[in-house]
Order: sequence, then structure tokens, then C-alpha cells
Amino acid sequence: MAAQFRSTEALIDALADASFDRPPALVSNAHVTGLGVARALDAHGVPVIALDRAGDGVGDAAGAGDGSGSVRHDGLAPPSDAVDFAGAVTYPLDDLDGFRDDVEAVVDAAGTEAVAFGCMDEWALAYAEADPDGVRLPFAGIDTLDDVLNKSELYATCEALGVPYPETYRLAETAEAATREPDATLDGAVEALGFPLVVKPELKRDFEEAFGTNVIEVADRGEFEDVVAAASNAGIAVMAQKRVEIATGRDHSLASYVPPSGTDDALGVVGNAAVRYPQQFGTSCLVETADEAAIEERALAVLDDAGYHGISESEFVYDAAREEFLLLDVNTRPWKWISMPVAAGANLPMAAYAAVTDAGYESPGIEPTRWVSLRDYLSLLAGDDAFWDQLSAADWRRLVSGGFEREGDLTTGVYRPSDPGPAAKLFETEFVDREYYCSC
Repeated sequence: MAAQFRSTEALIDALADASFDRPPALVSNAHVTGLGVARALDAHGVPVIALDRAGDGVGDAAGAGDGSGSVRHDGLAPPSDAVDFAGAVTYPLDDLDGFRDDVEAVVDAAGTEAVAFGCMDEWALAYAEADPDGVRLPFAGIDTLDDVLNKSELYATCEALGVPYPETYRLAETAEAATREPDATLDGAVEALGFPLVVKPELKRDFEEAFGTNVIEVADRGEFEDVVAAASNAGIAVMAQKRVEIATGRDHSLASYVPPSGTDDALGVVGNAAVRYPQQFGTSCLVETADEAAIEERALAVLDDAGYHGISESEFVYDAAREEFLLLDVNTRPWKWISMPVAAGANLPMAAYAAVTDAGYESPGIEPTRWVSLRDYLSLLAGDDAFWDQLSAADWRRLVSGGFEREGDLTTGVYRPSDPGPAAKLFETEFVDREYYCSC
């Protein structure tokens, strides 16, 4: 366990006194997803350095500075026994050059090359774009990442491959910023889609910075015109998309690692987000393995066409009106329920690490598995009278006793008695008037 979350300078000093028998993993950011990646790597003896931006204030969680170089950080990965060191680096969206300098200083102090795992888009893209010396990337380069993350490119690929996706129109009003030719005006999109409809950016980084979200649902023409005008003024290309009547509980994703050799050698598990919190459009809180061969086939076809290698989540929703799965998005990084495929027998972080180091990894085979985020699941049970518990009495006994870590088909996002630090940190930060900046 990292004894503290250190300032950049204190982290560099601590690493200078450490020694590593293999390249450490740099895991950013250091919250729930980073925790899942750290635990997956630690299970195979990989040392982990958690890197994130510092929170507000200096000192421990109580805010008391002790002169030790610790800084405030409310993420859940650093208290884990799977994390060896943890500390702050410059946030890449604030200063990419500063981020590169900090990471290179961390690697230099460690005395060995390191392997980067970006656990949110900005971190994964920053590692690829900054390309720090001494850092090995277990995923494709920045040009390929941009092609996959560009919704216009993604949906054009779907069209060419016959992969169903939501009805979408690139808007002429933001054509100057677009990477592809528009196929409708605002008027044409309204006529084709009606209201409500969804506005999405081609590339969500600038859109998120401008609007604070990566998707906006608009209820009428006035709202639609305002969003498009604001995007145009910011030089951001946007698209209008049909609001899909999603079948609750039928969202599926391919969780996969594609090696540089290509999709024929991919390791993957299809997961069904059976329960979300809130139920319609919230975050996944109960995910289980699923047998949906079409999901895997379509996702790998898109990844293959893009030439992408690395960890990814290809998200599909089920359109009740069309009676088919639609590809919504591809996340070219680990995500919140990354622990599910690991527990099922597909340790995607370890496969990625092994591909760029001398380590070895082979999947033992895939077994049925369920993953639960207890914080979200319990909130749903407590706050939604219409929701019925989908866990059995035996499941709850194993959860409370800790027996789920040794038997059964259930794993968790944070709570694990064998690694209590993250859950204890969650209790510590959950009931104070301070919000962590990331939900995953």
C-alpha cells in the first residue's frame, strides 16, 4: 500500500530510494478504474505507481499538513495494497508539456522504463500524445486513438461494415470544424429525427471542456439551435443523433484486449450491464458475462478496421424499436467494471502489460462472472422502490463474510476484505461535503 499520496517532488524522492525488478505500471487516474487495473497487475507481481492530479488542500484526508510531502487526494486506488507508490503529476488538460516533464522525472527516478495505463480518456490520450521518454504504451498511437474516438469516423466505419448504429447526421452548421463532410443541416436533422434528439461531438475532449458533458439531449428547436450555435462558436463539430429507446438491462459491451498482431488473437469477454444507477442512463452497477457472439464479432470488426490494438470497451445498446444492438461508442482504455473480465479469466491489463515487457500471460479460460459496485447498487436499493434486488441471500452472505473472494461467481468494484484500504477510504470521503472530480 502507498503510505501516502505524495507531491510530485516527494514522489520522485521516494522512487529514487526504491528498486524494481520489472517495469512498474503507471496507472492514471487513481480512482475506481485505476484500482481495478492496479489489482489486476498486482495479482501477477507487477509494481504499481498511481499517478493523478492532486486534490484541493495539502495534507492527509483530514487536511492536516505534516511536512511529509503528502497532498490531498480522494481517489480510492492509493490506499490499496496493490499500489506501491502514489503521487501527483501535472494534469495533462492543464499543461501537456508539464505532464510530460513530470512523468519523465518519475520514470527517471524509478531507474527503469514503465508501462502506462490511462484510465480515463484524457490520461490515455495524454500518454499517447506526450509520448514521455521511458514510457511504453500498451495501446495504439495517437492517430489511431483519434480515429476510433472520432464519432464521425466510427459511424462511417459502421456504415461500411454493416454494423448497426444510431441514426446520426453530421451538421452543416459546424462543418468548418468537421473531419468529414456534413450530411444534413439543422433543419434537415429536425425533420428526420424530431424531438427529443441527442447532440454529440465528433471528438468529445473539447466538447466536454466547453459543455461539461459529452452528450446533450435537447427537447425542442430552441434548445437545439442554442447548443449548435455554442458549438459552432467554439469551433467544435457536432452531430444530431436519434434518441434511442433503450431496452433497460440489455446494454452489452465487448471488453477486450487486442494485441499488435491483430484481432485474430484478441482476448475478450462480453458483459451485460444488467443494472445501472440510475436505471435508465446511469453508471453500471451490476454487470454479468453474456453469450452474445454478434456483439464480439461486430466490435472486433470495427477495431480491426481501425487498426487499433490495446484495451477497449465497445458499447452497444439494444434498440427496442429496431430490435437490434446498436454500437454507441468505443472506449480505448480501461473502464469502471474492468475487474469483471479479470475475474472471469481475461486479465486484460496483464495481457497488455505482457505484450510490451518480458512478462508472460495466458488466459485460463472464461467463466461466468458478475461484478457489482456496492455503493451504487445499495443506493439503488435504498432509493428506488420499483427496483427488486437481483442478488441472492447466498450472494449477500458471501459479500458480508468476504467469502465471495474465494468462492462463487461474484466480484466487486471497490469492497474487498483482503484489500480493505479503498473501501475504508470510500467511507471516509462519502459522508463529507466534498466531491471527488471523477465518478470512475
